[in-house]
Amino acid sequence: MKLTPLHDRILVKAATPEEKTRGGIIIPDTAKEKPMQGEVIAVGKGKVSEDGKVNPLDLQVGDKVLYGKYSGTEVSIDGEDFLIMRESDVFAKIS
Repeated sequence: MKLTPLHDRILVKAATPEEKTRGGIIIPDTAKEKPMQGEVIAVGKGKVSEDGKVNPLDLQVGDKVLYGKYSGTEVSIDGEDFLIMRESDVFAKIS
């Protein structure tokens, strides 16, 4: 896949939702919550400031991130589901 987000956007592969609870109860598809963490797959060049300079992004490819439940736009590329969102939609980087 050769996809590069523009400006301050990132491409995120969402983590897979849990299939079972810790107690072993299987969660049906209708009750699964959307994951709020994922891995950065691609990043844009950075945000363009008012004076025309490009400010690079803090996130890099491979970073694990925590984002809002309804953040980003869902896209399907080559049969895989991804989220495209602005870097400002990310709450934290998981180390």
